[in-house]
Amino acid sequence: MKQKNITGFDKEYQIKDHPSIKGIQIIEGKNNFPISWLNQQGYCEYQLYLENMKGIKTAPTKAMTHGSQIHQELEDIFKKDATPTTFENAIEESKKEASMSRECFVIAPEYGIRGYIDEIWMKPDEIVIIDDKPGRTPYHSTMNQVRAYCLAFKDMTGDVRTIKGALRERGTEKLFWIEVFTPEVEKEIRYTIDRMHGLFEGTKPFIPTKNPKKCKSCRFKDKCEHAKA
Repeated sequence: MKQKNITGFDKEYQIKDHPSIKGIQIIEGKNNFPISWLNQQGYCEYQLYLENMKGIKTAPTKAMTHGSQIHQELEDIFKKDATPTTFENAIEESKKEASMSRECFVIAPEYGIRGYIDEIWMKPDEIVIIDDKPGRTPYHSTMNQVRAYCLAFKDMTGDVRTIKGALRERGTEKLFWIEVFTPEVEKEIRYTIDRMHGLFEGTKPFIPTKNPKKCKSCRFKDKCEHAKA
């Protein structure tokens, strides 16, 4: 597959920061949150409250730092041989010739989500959206993150090709989970996204995890009133 470095987009959006919630942007008049937050939401919703609504700051964990380093190294290697292009051109050209891109930005103002896809394979007959994760366990939270990328891509492009979401072990070529983005899957992730918006709008409560193992390894445990010993 040809490597395409997507450097821009034809469409521009009206964007401003949310007045009180860190990380939320108001895009086209609607709250818009990073898709990566779905992974955090599946781990513990209360983390989102502590970090983005209360503004509690913590040092990144070793795993986070290591993951960012590997991610950047792969991105740097990719850019050396990739051909610069726009998002729209990459989509159109892939209908005839397969290509792949990294750090592909997607945004869906209608659903209030945005984010960067780690890697996307665009083939004449299908689109494969890949998120790199440590380990080989497809957690519900990481699956939801990929599903939201699929939803944003579909909404952004209107592409009729089959869309698949996949998880890959970071630093390898091993896909350990892959799923067709069906109407049923789309309905499920839209429900979860609606819940997320309810959290930030104050119509739904942030529910803390009940798993003490998660609390033990949580970087917010010293600041959380729900932390379990």
